[in-house]
Amino acid sequence: MGDGTGLSYPARGATSPDTPLWPPSPSGFRRYEATVPIGRGADTWAAARDAVLTWGIKRRSGFRVAPADGGGVRVREGGRYTITAGLGRFAVREPVEVVAVVETGDRCGFAYGTCWGHPVSGEEAFIVHRDGDGRVLLTLRSLTRAAPAGPWRFLFPALLLVQLGVRARYLRSLR
Repeated sequence: MGDGTGLSYPARGATSPDTPLWPPSPSGFRRYEATVPIGRGADTWAAARDAVLTWGIKRRSGFRVAPADGGGVRVREGGRYTITAGLGRFAVREPVEVVAVVETGDRCGFAYGTCWGHPVSGEEAFIVHRDGDGRVLLTLRSLTRAAPAGPWRFLFPALLLVQLGVRARYLRSLR
């Protein structure tokens, strides 16, 4: 299964992008959740929805995202994508699959899971939502553990440090 097909973890959908309160996670993962305000009003809501559903958070944070299954760039459950970080010879390609999509009047987002060959194993969710006062918020949820196999497994401590900086970029991406 090390060919980029199939999820590299068993807990499909564990970041629960459709729920305001994140239920308990499977053991063995580092759990992270953060919410930041990104604005207020209908225009902000429309722009945030569009950005999240077209990989805007990843792209605005320095990643390239390409469909790996012939589909479009808009997220769709079951869609496979290749996320690329870095440049040239130093680029890291991360195979992922969208495992959940939510689109309601006040909540929109998705979760993707890592496939075999990804530097880490787990799931990440990007969710925009609005409260009763018209505030628009971005929530990031992440479950991470070392890749189950391959050379990245031994670099996991360093990857956790990189992840801290990347998360900060995600949380600023829609402001």
